[in-house]
Parts: sequence; structure tokens; C-alpha cells
Amino acid sequence: MDKYAVARLAELEANGTWIPIRRRFGIEAFGVNAWRADEGKDVIAEHDEQRNKHQELYLVLEGHATFTLDGEEIDAPSGTLVAVPDTTVKRKAVAQQGGTTIIAIGAPAGEPYALPAWEWNAEAIPFFATGEYERAKEILLAGLAQQPEAGGVLYNLACVESRLGDREAAFDYLRRALEEFPEAAKFAPDDEDLAALKDDPRFDEILGSAVAG
Repeated sequence: MDKYAVARLAELEANGTWIPIRRRFGIEAFGVNAWRADEGKDVIAEHDEQRNKHQELYLVLEGHATFTLDGEEIDAPSGTLVAVPDTTVKRKAVAQQGGTTIIAIGAPAGEPYALPAWEWNAEAIPFFATGEYERAKEILLAGLAQQPEAGGVLYNLACVESRLGDREAAFDYLRRALEEFPEAAKFAPDDEDLAALKDDPRFDEILGSAVAG
């Protein structure tokens, strides 16, 4: 890692609404990313931090947002800081102006920081669109090495292996994914990435077990 680095936010390549800051600088002690959205769109998708246990701080860098914290709306023009140390709080932010940009910083209290699984998924998903499944697999396996029980990573690995034609690996990942992330059973039947598995009785068996559980 370099002793220091400098970059302008505009120089960082966005992945949809996500502007990867942590990854750009190789920061490993805490999470930090920027999010940008058009007027009326979610800048920060609704979520809580019970799984990752991250205390979070948001800075509205540009534009104007409305935060909703456990149902309470907070007006947040440019320059507003919103701290959410309680990991159970359901939070989201909607852009009130085009180009609204929010920086989010987070880490668990009293524990070492671990890269959240969503970053690995967000980095890998664009390679699905281009058919670069081996590259997506490489990224997801790196994520799995850090978080062996990450249901979303396991699910996307099932999709990758299905696309690559390794049905046994795909079923193994799918089974493990649904043990950790049973909600995936709701959308797996319509997922075209898993189409190669749907003629096998194991597909319905695995999904049925997740629903029953």
C-alpha cells in the first residue's frame, strides 16, 4: 500500500450509483464509499446493519437528500451529516436533486473490519452482463475466501457455475447459499443464470428445503 494517495471523486469510475472509494485506495480498516443518484431515486438503498454490525456516518456531499430512519424523515441538504450508530435502524436516502452524492463511512464497533459481501457482488455482477463469467468467478471466490458464509456471494457463484456448465458445483453453491440466504428461494426460479439447473429434480428440492426451513 502506498504511504498516501490523492484522487478527485470525479476521477473514480462509478458502478451504477456506487462510486468505490475504499477499493480505490485499498483501505482495510473501515468501509468508505460514495453513492450518486438522480432526482427521485434511492441514493442509499433501504437496509439495516444487523448482519455487518457497522456503525455508519453519512455526509451529503452534493445535492439534497431525504433520509428515512426507522420511518422518520430527515431533510438533508448538502453538508448534512447523518450518524447511525444503532445497527438495527432501517435507513434509506432519496435524492431530491439530480447528482445528489452521499459519502458513507462505516465499521463495526470493537471488532476488526471485514469487507462486506455486497462489495464483491457489486464488483462481479457487471461481468455477468458481458459474459465474462470466469472473471466474475475469480472475484466471487476472493470474496468467499474472506466470508465463507456470505449467502449472496454463494448464490452468485451458483449462477456463475451454472453459466459455465459445472452443474455439480452450481448445485453445491446453491444449497449453501440458501442455507445462509433462504430469501433467494423467492427469485431463484425466475433467474436465467440458473436456467441450466431447472431440469434437475435437485433444483426444486433445494428450493423447497429453503422455503420449508
